[in-house]
Formats: sequence, C-alpha cells, structure tokens
Amino acid sequence: MKGSSAIAHILKKEGVDHLFCFPTNPLIDAAAEVGIRPIMPCTERTVVGMADGYSRVNNGKRIGVCAVQQGPGIENTFGGVAQAYSDSSPVLVFPSGPPQSRQASLPTFDPVPNFQHVAKWAARINQPGRIPEFLRRAFTHLRMGRPGPVVLEIPQDVALAEAEDPGPNYKGVQGGGMTADPQNIRAAAKAIGAAKSPLLHAGQGVLYSGAWEELRELAEFMQIPVMTTLPGKSCFPENHPLSLGCGGLSGSKVVAQFLSECDLIFAVGSSLSISYFAAPIPPGKAAIQLTIDERDLNKDYPVDILLMGDVKLTLREMVEELKGRFGKEGKKGDETVARKIKAAREGWLNEWMPLLTSEEVPVNPYRVIWDAQQALDLSNTIATHDAGNPRDQTAPFWLAEKPNSYIGWGKSTHLGYSLPLALGAKVAMPQKTVVHIMGDAAFGMSGMDIATAARNKIGTLTILLNNSCLGGYEKHIPIATKMYGTRFLGGDYCKVAEGLGAYAERVDRPGNIIPAVRRAAEKTKTGTPVVLEMITKEENRLPKYW
Repeated sequence: MKGSSAIAHILKKEGVDHLFCFPTNPLIDAAAEVGIRPIMPCTERTVVGMADGYSRVNNGKRIGVCAVQQGPGIENTFGGVAQAYSDSSPVLVFPSGPPQSRQASLPTFDPVPNFQHVAKWAARINQPGRIPEFLRRAFTHLRMGRPGPVVLEIPQDVALAEAEDPGPNYKGVQGGGMTADPQNIRAAAKAIGAAKSPLLHAGQGVLYSGAWEELRELAEFMQIPVMTTLPGKSCFPENHPLSLGCGGLSGSKVVAQFLSECDLIFAVGSSLSISYFAAPIPPGKAAIQLTIDERDLNKDYPVDILLMGDVKLTLREMVEELKGRFGKEGKKGDETVARKIKAAREGWLNEWMPLLTSEEVPVNPYRVIWDAQQALDLSNTIATHDAGNPRDQTAPFWLAEKPNSYIGWGKSTHLGYSLPLALGAKVAMPQKTVVHIMGDAAFGMSGMDIATAARNKIGTLTILLNNSCLGGYEKHIPIATKMYGTRFLGGDYCKVAEGLGAYAERVDRPGNIIPAVRRAAEKTKTGTPVVLEMITKEENRLPKYW
C-alpha cells in the first residue's frame, strides 16, 4: 500500500473517525477508503478549530485530526495551532510537504522549525518504513503528559511510496499517568486538614484526567469551596452548594470573596499562570499545586507543596489519606461553608439581576445570556463563548452543570474561534445541543463556515450578539472612531446565514428571546445550523472584581 494508506490504517486503529481537512492532502482519500469521514470547512483555521473542539469535549480520549496542503495550507493553520497550544488541547495536524529532494529550498515553507514554539512536537516523516514509528510517537505525545498539538508533515514522496501494511503489528497507544510522591500527598493532606479556610482552584487538568468525581468527593469530604479557571469551567458542577463559579478576566464576585478570605489554595490540574484571563492569586496565601507538567510547578506563584502527577490518581490517594485522618465521613453534614456561599451568590446575582432581566431595547446582551439558559436543557447542552465581551459576559453567568458542558477558552483569544470549536464539538457529540455566543466582529472572522455546518448537517446554534460595533474599543481607538467611525460595523447577518444554508431569525425584543432559542434548539435536531441574530446594545459593564 501507499504511505498515505498506511497512515490512514494507523489512524483507524487509534480510533480516529473524522478527518477535518482543506483543500487537498494525500491523506484525505486514503482516510475515506478506510471509513474515516473527511469534513471540509472553508478555511484552514477552521480545520484546526474543529479538531480542537472535537478533542476538548472528549478530554483527549478521542483525538481531533486534520490535514492541510503544503505551503499556504500549513501557513494558514498557524493561528489555530497556536490557540490549541496555548489552551493545551491535543490536536494532530498533517500538512503535506514537498518531496524531500526539495526540502530546505527557498521559498518552500518548512513547518517543522516554524511550528516548534506552538506545538508539543513537530516533525517530518522521512521514510515510508518509519510511518508506524512516527505515528506511535505522535499519539504518545498526544495522550501522555500535558496535552498539546502535534504537527507531522507528510512529504509527497513518502505519501506515494510503497509501505508495508501496519495492521498486523501496530498497536494503539494507551494513555496513562502516575500518582504524585506519597510523602508529598501526606503533607498536602495534613495542610488541608489544618487550614481554616482552604479553597480548591480547579483547572483544565481535572477534565483531561477525568477526575471530576474525585474532585467532588474531596470537596464534599472536607467541605471546601471550589472555583474553576476559565479552561477548567465545567469540571465541578456550578449548581453544587460548594461551587464558587469560575474566574477569568471576569468572574463571579463569590470567587473574589473566597480567594481573598482563604488561607490555603489547592490548585488542582491548574498551571497557576499569571494571565490577563485568569483570576490573580492574592499575595500571602499558602499553596499546594497538583499538575502533570513540571514546567508549571512554582512557575508564577510560590508553592509550598508540589505534587506532580495525574490528577485523578493523585486525588484518589489524597482522599484516602484524608479518610485515614478524619474518618469515613469527614466534614460531611457541616453546611457552614455552603450557607456562606449561597448567601454570597444570591447577593451577587441580585446586583446583576437588573441587567440579566433587563427590558431594554436594543436588547441587553446579559438578558440574551440569561434567557438562553432558561430556554435550553442545560443537562444536554454544550456551550462556548467567543473572544471579547461575549466571553466576559457569558462565562460568569452561564451555569455549567456537567463535565464538558462548557468549553472555556482564552489563554489566547482568536476572534471567531467559537464557531470552529462548536462545529467540532457537535461532530463529536451529535446528540447534544451545541451553542456558541459570538459578536458581530467575530462572525466576520469565521461566519462563512456556517456553510460548512449546512453542507455537513452539523446542527449548531449560533447566538450572534449584534451591537454594530467593536464593543469597548472606543477607549483603544478614540481618534480613529471619532474621525472615521473605525470601530463601527454593519450588515444583515440573517440574510448572510440564510444564503449559507442556515435557518436564521432576527430577535430585537427581550420577550422574543426564549421562544426563538427554543425553536432554534428544535431545528438543530434535524442537522440544520441555526443563527439567531440578537440586536443588542453596546454593554461594557463586566463582572470584574480583581
């Protein structure tokens, strides 16, 4: 068989069932021949974004794989790969490449050195006989340690060369992890038991490890409040009495209160990065950190007890250690912390309820976010935000009840990325209602891929907040705005969506939001993408408390 067919057979063994691709690559036909469905969006960034969303909602247990052409194809993927790298998302990218006889010849673009800083591993398959070796190493990088994208170039001569059938000998790569040092686990359990006001700071590592039950058991056993990072949102149920909500650039006021008052922070599956999109840790806090990547330990904040290992395995050991110290029931039944959280949350929501239930026209975007939740079955919904105000207005108030019911992203902020993520998530979880909330500027970056959804019967729900401007940008470009109206936008997005094959409605009254979202959710069940164009006001007030 050809080299491209050998690669396709290995992908099938690794459980790959979709290949996101554009526009040409020898792997596309080879994948189709073995029953891997190719899906072709409109741009290379969407190719990577769909693979990214696919991997995220599967916690990397099923890997999103994509293929692009050499030259401009792989060049155009850079933004998507960079986004996946910043958010530690495992994506496998196959660019085709020139024959090896033309390597290192200007102006040929070489992805191997150029992607080194935005990929966990970037390499080139240099011989057809080494295809199994390269694929085995790629999936090992994808399934072990800190997740991240892998870029593996397929030169034309390798793709066309004769290769052995890898089927009989190739074995799929199994993920795995290690528990942290038992001595450090004991020290951490002792510190948690001695703390007066501990706090669990849960990150995306909880999701990739599948450790949400262990996190919940630890929180309930010791009655510890739990906040999540933006990427970690949904790893702890936000309707739980011990949930504080999430903290990003914006966040719950309850998070700010308990961060300020706690005396010990236990960062679980969190890098504790200093970032514009992460709630800062107040100085003077004792800290424990559990992560799979040694590069994150003691990186930005001083940590007293370091735990390097798999989150699920290590939390299981920690719970058992705490049971040995506090008995089988621990602090279960003590509702002191839960009552304090409830009071703080009710007070915070009361402050924002005038915006969340506003009758303003144009519609307040907070009303859209609030009403959309009332219209949807959150237990069967996956939601995500776009960059900018849609992120900072949605994430604090959207209730994530189950693991992977919300895709929180933002360590990099590529405008328009929510649509590719939603498309990939819907492909991975077709039984779910997948909704993404984006602004009109974001639609300009990726809106043409509504056509991808229509062609492939990917029934996503786009809630488009159309305020006819770049919200909040007047402070950045005041002169250009005053003289030339630079930040203002325009367009009839319903007509655009209909022209691309979607069902579309325009909503310009608060009372029409819930009926429109309910109709949209039903429509998506038929495989029809829906765009709801919400005519909103510019709203720059954000729940930001740090």
